[in-house]
Amino acid sequence: MRRKLISAALILMDALIVTIVSYLAFFIRFEGKIDITHNQLMLSSLPLLVLIRIAIFYIFGLYHRLWRYASISELLAITAAVTVSSVLILIVSMMTGRTFPRSIYIISWFLNILFIGASRMCIRVITYLRCTEGQVQQRVLIVGAGDTGYLTARELLLHGNCGKKLVGFIDDDRLKQDQRLLGVKVLGGRKDLKKIVEKMQVDEIIVATPSLTGERLRALIHDCRQTGCRVKMVPALHELINGKPTMEQLREVNLEDLLRREPVKLDLDKVAGYLRGKRVLITGAGGSIGSELCRQVARLQPESLFLLGKGENSIYEIDQELREKYPDLHIQPIIADVRDRRRIRDIFWRTRPEVVFHAAAHKHVPLMELQPEEAVYNNIFGTKVVAEAALMVKTEIFIMISTDKAINPTSVMGATKRVAEQVIQSLNGMGRTKFAAVRFGNVLGSRGSVVPLFQKQIAAGGPVTVTHPEMKRYFMTIPEAVQLVLQAGSMATGGEVFVLDMGEPVKIYDMACALIELSGLRPHTDVEIRFTGLRPGEKLFEELLTAEEGTTATTHQKIFIANLQAVDASKLEDRLNRLVQARSSFEIRKILGELVPTYTGVPESEEFLHEEHGAALSAAAGEKMMTS
Repeated sequence: MRRKLISAALILMDALIVTIVSYLAFFIRFEGKIDITHNQLMLSSLPLLVLIRIAIFYIFGLYHRLWRYASISELLAITAAVTVSSVLILIVSMMTGRTFPRSIYIISWFLNILFIGASRMCIRVITYLRCTEGQVQQRVLIVGAGDTGYLTARELLLHGNCGKKLVGFIDDDRLKQDQRLLGVKVLGGRKDLKKIVEKMQVDEIIVATPSLTGERLRALIHDCRQTGCRVKMVPALHELINGKPTMEQLREVNLEDLLRREPVKLDLDKVAGYLRGKRVLITGAGGSIGSELCRQVARLQPESLFLLGKGENSIYEIDQELREKYPDLHIQPIIADVRDRRRIRDIFWRTRPEVVFHAAAHKHVPLMELQPEEAVYNNIFGTKVVAEAALMVKTEIFIMISTDKAINPTSVMGATKRVAEQVIQSLNGMGRTKFAAVRFGNVLGSRGSVVPLFQKQIAAGGPVTVTHPEMKRYFMTIPEAVQLVLQAGSMATGGEVFVLDMGEPVKIYDMACALIELSGLRPHTDVEIRFTGLRPGEKLFEELLTAEEGTTATTHQKIFIANLQAVDASKLEDRLNRLVQARSSFEIRKILGELVPTYTGVPESEEFLHEEHGAALSAAAGEKMMTS
């Protein structure tokens, strides 16, 4: 009802404007002296003029727009509606013989655009004044006077002004400085930031600089925080809906912003091509990588999606999330242990997956150093069980998630992942299944990773514990890593170990400092950073390749293929049999050293190892792996 009343009010207002404009056009044309003939002509034609104008305005949607957000598109609509109605009036006048002086049509066209446009702008101005009246205004400064800064300012001025007032821009481009954008001045560059904040009494800074690299952005955010202002970030383009920011999408600066990387570009047709309409099974589906694989695969319209995992709570959560978003997709949660050969075979016989993503693994380096038998049991033999089941049911593609810790490993976890790579390499070519692995580094925000740990320590007031001031790691966001995994799957021909371009490694110490600053605190002043020393199995720097391996480029700029030596399947099987029978942690490490010659975690003797947990793989466990 309210919408109809507003439309009726606009129609009445436009009818009045058209009437006034008609009289003004004659008044201007005859310089205030309208003779009786033209006056009668105008009055007799007025009802038809008003009817034509209002009808055309209605057709052009002038009564179905939110005029409080009026912009250039609305002005163009008004211009088009007035022009079409003017042409139609001219045609009708000629057909009825009631023609006006030609200048009347031109004057009337111009005045209608002017008055109709002005009436709509009044609506926007009144909305602005009502919105700002009585509000405590937060004074906002935008960093970046480019396209993103313009879009952000436009949103702020259109409907983000309730409680916020844009006071200016800063931009290092000298050609933009002292110029105005949307009527707001570019006040200076980054070097002037502190002075501008103090002069303009800025409360909040919005960073709208998508082109900055991570290092430069970190420095900019640091400078912004030094001013004491609240700092917000315009999301990256892939986060935006329809490519433009809204005030609701502005968010606090996060670590992904400070580690800014180029967005991943996918060949969606190629990726979707091997997943659409297929039965897809994902192991470790409740984990950080596994659950994101589920989300992204679900978007690509598979026939069925099987969520396999050991933890019932995590599987339940991802199952519920996907069912809510994709009610028409056939989703089946499966609780199972990848090490249980009989159970996994039964699942594969029933589901017949055409594509398998194997993400189930033990990944915590220090924990696996204390329980090497679990790393071997899960990472090596769990992979072997799932891969052989895939081979048995003639799965088309099998992709294993690997790690940079498999290169020149110093840890049991890294060595077991390298052996897992060898397992799927050895199985490739034994059937129709194409086996491949995808190797990448750390992902931001994954369970048990360094970022959530640091955030928890900061929330507790510190100290933040860093193992070594020079420790570096490669980092990716979870969605980015998964997108590249899916892309690599579309490239697999069998036997490849794909290596993802992880960008530049990041110092863990720098990351700790950045997270402390993002919390509005100061490293070493408000929050202590304590160095604890390297833990068992850790190294200062992770590699994605050995010096001998090298890579072969693929059609994707961020995906490469490691040039690995062929695997001797018989020797691998012999050592795996010995690994099953291993009775101590020392034996396990020794056999891993034979399987992975670059593994440096082999102790000199069993006494040197200082074992605390007794025997490793029990005979019963070994029997289960080989016969169940």
